[in-house]
Amino acid sequence: MRIYITLSLLFVSISGFAGIDRGRVDSLKTLIASKLAGADTTSINRLNNLAASYFDSNPDSTLYYGHKSVDLSRKINYRAGLANGLVQTGHANFFKGRFAQGQQDFDEAITIYKSLNDLQGLGNGYKLYGRMDNLLAKYEVALRYLNLALDINKKLKNDDEIADCYKNIGIVYFSEGQNSTALDYYYKALEITLKKNDNNASAAIYNDIGVVLQGMEVYPKALEYYKKALNLFKGINNLTGVGTINENIGEVLIAHKEYDRAIIHLTKALNIAKKQDDKDGISSVYTDFGLCYAHKNQFALAKSYLDSSLQVATKYKIVYNQAYALIGLATMYNLQKDYKNAFIYATEGQNVAATLRNLTVRSNAALQLNKTLAGLGRYDDAYQMLRRYNELKDSLNNNESLQKLTSYNLALDFASKEHQIAEQHREKDESYKQRIKQQRLINTIFLTIIAAMIAVSFVYYRQKRKQQKINAMLEEKNSEVLQQKADLDDQAQKLNNLNTLKDRLISVLAHDLRAPLSTLRGLFSLLQDETISHEQLLDMIPSVLKKLEYTSDFLDTLLFWINSQMDNFESSAKSFYLKDIVAYEAESYHEQAKLKGITLIDNVPHDAVASADPNSIRIVIRNLITNAIKFSKQNDTIEIQAIQQDDHNYVISVKDTGVGMSDDQLGKLFKSKVNSNAGTDNESGTGMGMLFCKDLVEKCSGKIWVTSKKDQGTKFSFTVPMGTLTEKRLEVA
Repeated sequence: MRIYITLSLLFVSISGFAGIDRGRVDSLKTLIASKLAGADTTSINRLNNLAASYFDSNPDSTLYYGHKSVDLSRKINYRAGLANGLVQTGHANFFKGRFAQGQQDFDEAITIYKSLNDLQGLGNGYKLYGRMDNLLAKYEVALRYLNLALDINKKLKNDDEIADCYKNIGIVYFSEGQNSTALDYYYKALEITLKKNDNNASAAIYNDIGVVLQGMEVYPKALEYYKKALNLFKGINNLTGVGTINENIGEVLIAHKEYDRAIIHLTKALNIAKKQDDKDGISSVYTDFGLCYAHKNQFALAKSYLDSSLQVATKYKIVYNQAYALIGLATMYNLQKDYKNAFIYATEGQNVAATLRNLTVRSNAALQLNKTLAGLGRYDDAYQMLRRYNELKDSLNNNESLQKLTSYNLALDFASKEHQIAEQHREKDESYKQRIKQQRLINTIFLTIIAAMIAVSFVYYRQKRKQQKINAMLEEKNSEVLQQKADLDDQAQKLNNLNTLKDRLISVLAHDLRAPLSTLRGLFSLLQDETISHEQLLDMIPSVLKKLEYTSDFLDTLLFWINSQMDNFESSAKSFYLKDIVAYEAESYHEQAKLKGITLIDNVPHDAVASADPNSIRIVIRNLITNAIKFSKQNDTIEIQAIQQDDHNYVISVKDTGVGMSDDQLGKLFKSKVNSNAGTDNESGTGMGMLFCKDLVEKCSGKIWVTSKKDQGTKFSFTVPMGTLTEKRLEVA
């Protein structure tokens, strides 16, 4: 995938020259060349503006006019024109993969801008330098230049350039695999461009956000952003943007295994990249074509495209595309079960990907190397690589990025609605003011007439009544507007609550169910390929069953919790004996505790009666018991107690003598999803269990807390309302 702004966003806004065809370009070259002999600073400035306006539609023309400007500026010693011309040629050179020449042009231009104290030119040079270094995977250097450009433009209060700097800084963080930070900068930039109605810049940012979503495998949302960007780029005839979006859409279709449809979009992207001599675009699209034909079992054609991509990327030192092509070759050989060749490219791809820090590329490299190692019979290495792949995918799809994406979307949508409402109010106020003004004029006329003629008094009376009706209508309209605003506020709150619930579910399902399912899928893949023996399968089965058993328990808890979040959920509060609940759960986990050498003690009194939803309390106790077993070791003790707190509540506690928690862990426990540590027997966890417990306890009118010391054990406690004593014991569901 490509991030459009890295390579090809305009140096200045697209002018009317952007639509000129190649024939007219050649005519302009001839016309200008005939008048260069007597050129002055005005002519040089026009050449630089012309070079900038052509960049997005015809980079060759940018290079041509930029060189003419540089030559003339040197001839008459016009330093400002020389620096601007060098920026144009440097931009076009690095776009075409001539990085050494681009660096030389930028260095000379920056030196001139510093001597002239031209802050605007200096900021522009730093920004383009940062883009080029990002393409070369020099991320720290790129961030340094882009932050210098940002500081300068903040000092100049140039909103367009500030937005462009935010966007490019976001791209560098995305390249480093820091998706959450990248989204922060993308939305800072998008907020500015939307306010200024800058379609070109907004389209580029929509594409960049789509790339993040594509890497997180949120394909429907990625396509939504790509289509927004494509419509804007088509509207302003931005060919480079259109080509980039077609390539990215093609890659989403490849992920969906719709290879024929993908080839249609990739063909459009390749035609534009070749027309503009875009080396990065050509190399990237060649790899996409190679992957399409590899999956269509047309391996000779696939190898031709992939080899061509690797040659271009290597020649022009485009590191991202080198890794992409190497992984593509490994994919092709894995599909052919030629694991020897696949291992060569997968290993090299893994090494190059490690220099990029991009999580998407690194995870793809790990996946192909896993398949190669499995095919070669190196199952331990394959299993380690599979674990590495799952770790990278979990990092890529972290819930912080999903939550930020959702919150930013809500903020933008709500800001847009507020703007529309304010605009409607303004229009209505203007209309009402105009009508009142007209009414006052009429009243003045009738008052003058009344002074002269008594007979007009009846007409004046009617007009006065008419004014009263208008005032009443104004009051009624104002009341309607206030009611509409209140209704919109209520709807916004409901939408926010629904989106928060949706984000929680997506976060849990995307992160906590991926690992066991991926493990099971990997096991079946190895079994299907007959690359493991029956004995090896038997060795793997206990760990897989352990993960599936954990997943099943987690799903039971999750489904009950989801039901509790629905608007139509009714808490089935009833009186029941706490002993029945605790004894049932303690008996269920007695064997598990015994296997770890842990003593599980039930000290809940038989006559303790609670009034709450028994299933909610059962799930809370189950989570606390399993958590205590997880972090206890041999010879430790787990004790469950129920003590009357006052005349209204019982305090139920689950105390263990296990490993305990640090103050930092205690501070995060009930606030958000935590990174769950492995248990004493290497058990896994979701990091969501305590959030579920807190939610369910509070729905039962209770509260939950914890006390713990490192290496001295943990005690979870929660309150539950007391109930009325019943004669019949409750049967636990």
